[in-house]
Amino acid sequence: MNPSPSTTANAEAEPFPAGPAARRPTRQVRISWEGKSVAVGGDAPVMVQSMTNTDTADAIATAIQVKELALAGSEVVRITVNTAEAAREVPAIREQLDRMGVDVPLVGDFHYNGHKLLTQYPECAQALSKYRINPGNMGAGKKRDDNFAQMIEVACRHEKPVRIGVNWGSLDQDLLARMMDENGRRARPWDAQSVMRDALVVSAIDNARRAEELGLLGDRIILSCKVSNAQDLIAVYRDISRRCDYPLHLGLTEAGMGSKGIVASTAAMGILLQEGIGDTIRVSLTPEPNGDRAREVVVAQEILQSLGLRAFAPVVVACPGCGRTSSTVFQELAADIQSYLRAQMPVWRLKYPGAENLHVAVMGCVVNGPGESKFADIGISLPGTGEQPVAPVFIDGQRSVTLKGEHIAREFQALVESYVENRYSKR
Repeated sequence: MNPSPSTTANAEAEPFPAGPAARRPTRQVRISWEGKSVAVGGDAPVMVQSMTNTDTADAIATAIQVKELALAGSEVVRITVNTAEAAREVPAIREQLDRMGVDVPLVGDFHYNGHKLLTQYPECAQALSKYRINPGNMGAGKKRDDNFAQMIEVACRHEKPVRIGVNWGSLDQDLLARMMDENGRRARPWDAQSVMRDALVVSAIDNARRAEELGLLGDRIILSCKVSNAQDLIAVYRDISRRCDYPLHLGLTEAGMGSKGIVASTAAMGILLQEGIGDTIRVSLTPEPNGDRAREVVVAQEILQSLGLRAFAPVVVACPGCGRTSSTVFQELAADIQSYLRAQMPVWRLKYPGAENLHVAVMGCVVNGPGESKFADIGISLPGTGEQPVAPVFIDGQRSVTLKGEHIAREFQALVESYVENRYSKR
């Protein structure tokens, strides 16, 4: 029987490609502070950012949380500037961060009264590295236009970049009503959700162009169109990416708590990033009560690292477990090793450049254990149920040593430390 054409190898065929599409070409925006800067768009890697949830008027608490987010890997941190008290404390927050050696730019998040705060508190306007403006929360009609112009004028005076961030929870109602009316005159009207998505894109681009008319340089503008539904986010960003070349900030607004927020953000942003869309991201997780705000930073990093776009910390491959792995040893070891490696990265990033690309395998039985361990830089195959109480360790694909006894976890961690030092140490 002849094989099916669909399963026959074609000697002339190219291999099916793996990996993300080429990044969408954009302008590049630089966010600067204290003689330093980070780039967004252009040839810069996709950047991770986060936002504090402290009262900005409490300068110490806010500076501490900014430090925690920066240490977790947030490359930009946004703070709320909503009151005169908050605006007055922004320079003190910047000074405190500088004293602590925290090299991260601060972005001011403004709504409703941003035009007043930036004008009345020039020290705040100067201490911030970037402003986030929501045109939908700046009044209506001429008042909105004047308030927007006032904020852009401050940005021009202080030479600050601006993110013009529209949100479907606060979309310009005049624009939306006009576009709904225009839609009603179409021969085949769109559904209301499609009109709203189009209005988001139009609002973002029109406000960016007006900012340029008011004097803000085109390479100081970043755009975002925030929605809370994954499919809407994908549709909106596919659309806006075809209609402008401004860098784009990705993120679901109000993504939610726990696994729901993580899954929704990953599903939406993963597709866009795979298509080359997106220059900076935030995973807007609702923290558990007294939860760790930095979790959203780790999730954002893991999205980018899973897609092969960035490397932030060594990857630990571990099997999910089954009836062969009734022991919890491999689960505990995998968790301990993963926590240990991430905790070491602030030091290793400087001392052992490249260590973030390390692949470690912690496997629980002989089915896939040896094979996965061989594919990793360093891996261990722990004994499963009924297997001999020995754990072979593979280094660079070769069986190196066999660990036994009660101290397997400690001995394997020591082997990982030695491997990192030998492979990544600056010579």
